[in-house]
Parts: sequence; structure tokens; C-alpha cells
Amino acid sequence: MQHLKLYSKQDVLSLTLVKKFETRVGERVQALPDHTTAPGDALAASNAKYVVIGIPESIGIRANHSTAFADTWWVSFLQYFVNLQSNDFFDGSDVLILGHFDFGDIQYLIDINAKGTEEKLAAYRHAVQTVNEEVEEVIKQITAAGKIPIVLGGGHNNTYPLIKGAAKGWLKSGKLALAQINCINMDTHSRYHAMEGHHSGNPIRYAEEDGYLQRYCVVGMQEKQLPQNVWNDMVNNPFMDCVTFEDIFINEKRSFIQAVDHATEFTADTLTGIDIDLDSIQTNACNTGIYANHARRFVAYSAMVSQPAYLFICGTIPQQQGTLDTSGPASLAAYLVADFVQARNELKNENK
Repeated sequence: MQHLKLYSKQDVLSLTLVKKFETRVGERVQALPDHTTAPGDALAASNAKYVVIGIPESIGIRANHSTAFADTWWVSFLQYFVNLQSNDFFDGSDVLILGHFDFGDIQYLIDINAKGTEEKLAAYRHAVQTVNEEVEEVIKQITAAGKIPIVLGGGHNNTYPLIKGAAKGWLKSGKLALAQINCINMDTHSRYHAMEGHHSGNPIRYAEEDGYLQRYCVVGMQEKQLPQNVWNDMVNNPFMDCVTFEDIFINEKRSFIQAVDHATEFTADTLTGIDIDLDSIQTNACNTGIYANHARRFVAYSAMVSQPAYLFICGTIPQQQGTLDTSGPASLAAYLVADFVQARNELKNENK
């Protein structure tokens, strides 16, 4: 795991605005002890229930013919998150901020050495294997310690190592009898494209093919973004399901919460990864999509009624007039993480 950068408590506090008469989440969250070089034993020793980790990379997105940015908003997210108020609603003390992956050296080498579009595409798809291996190992260690990973950033390609690592780790922890989990995803796209090399468009296909994914359901998939061959494969697979954006908001066959309830019921038989792609959120750059408050409801509801294997928030930052504005996605991601933890803790309190 040569690309994993671990954080100390001081690293977290350096981003936290400490004010008199207030307590910020950054003051309450946990971090690994100073000079920790491998997270496994330190994670097992912590009483944190949730472990936050960043994967700010665009390698998997580049491998999917895109030039969008998914590696720019991790630090902005962290700044928003640690500066939320710590209070009776969301305390933050059961969250450990582990650190982030930095795959910048790989992307830099590809960008300066690969010649032409096809060579770059092949190089990015090869590089996704390195990302997969390192992310899988960390997620396996987190879940083997009995903690829920909360993962931010990068492309949707990271769903594959999240599913694989979580399935292996939760098996090792004793929560699973078989290294296989389910997944629900709030997304514009299916993530079930052809197996042509790992990238952000096909992690579900690879996870299913390798036996780590059992059931999968997408909420909010845009029909106009769906290749016919992918649709054919999904409707003929009893372990795949979806409720499209059009069925929710245009044809009104289901309300949004009914769609989320359908997804959680479809995947209720075992631990379930919860994915949310920020690209599905309506913004100034995309005037059709799910509202931010719907995204918060999706996360909170899923956290309460599912058996979460992990939470994964990914997505790209669109360029507007040549600049990247990370504030909107980063602040929303901070609220989504807090909503998830708060919902899980409220459920625990109700069950006491």
C-alpha cells in the first residue's frame, strides 16, 4: 500500500477551525496514533465504528474515455466535514479519519510517457489494477476489524475493490458466511458496461463476474444514458434491478422514497454496499438530475434499513469557464457522511 497516506490527529486539527464556546467535528474524530505505518492493528484497537478514507484519483475515469476530474475535491470535503458542529445530533467521536490514497505518480507517468489516445487508454486501464489492489487491501483491513468504511472520491471504478475488499473483510470478521455482498447505487449510469478492462463504467460487471457481488439495484438511472445491450443484460438477470429517473420523476410510477425502499428490499438478504455518484445530482452544469436533498434522504434511509457493508461517495467536478469549483460537491459529501453516521446511530439508539 505504497500510495496510502495515513493521517495523525494533528493533520486533522490543522484543517479544523477551533473557536471558543464551540466544538467542531475535527476536535472529536479519531485518527491513528502518530508514526503508524500499517493500519491493521491500530484499527482493531480503536473503538471507532466508521473509518473515513479518500481515493482522490481520476485514473478509472480516464480509462473510460473521459477527461472529467474526480481527484480534486477530497481536501475540500475534509475541510467541510471536520468543521461541522459536534453536538447531540452528530458528535463525530465514533468516526476515525484514516487518510487518503495518492496515485498522482501513476497518472503523471502515463500523461508524460503514453503516446496517443489508444496507448493512454490502455495504460490507464492497466493502472486501474494497482488502484484495485491497494484499495481492496485497506477496505479488507477496515471491515475485518468490524468497522464500516466511508470512502470519498475517485471514479466509480472503485466500487469493484470496495465490494471485493468488503466481502473478504466482513467474511473474516465473521459477519458473512460467504465472501459476497449486495450493492445499491444512486447513479445516472448502470456501471454494468462490457468487460473491456477495468474502468469507471464497468465495476459492477467485474464484481459480479468474480463472484463478490450477489444482488445490485440502481436508483435514478437515466434511460437516455443506457446502452441497449446493457439494458438487455440487466432485465434478463434476476439479480439485477433498477428504478429509472424517468419512472420516478417523469412518469411518476414511484415516488423517490418508494424507489429507495424497493432497492433496499431487493438487497435486504445480506450486507449491502451503498454507492452514491455525485454526477447524478442536479447542478448548474447539469440541469436534469436528482436534487441534493434526495441524495441526503437516499443515504439516511439506506443507512437505517440496510445492513451497510460500506458507504461510497464518488463523482466528478465539471469545469465551468476553465475553473474547477469543488465547494458544492464537497459540502454535500460532508453532509452525506454525517447523515449516514447519524442515521446509523439513531437506529442503534432505537434498538436499545
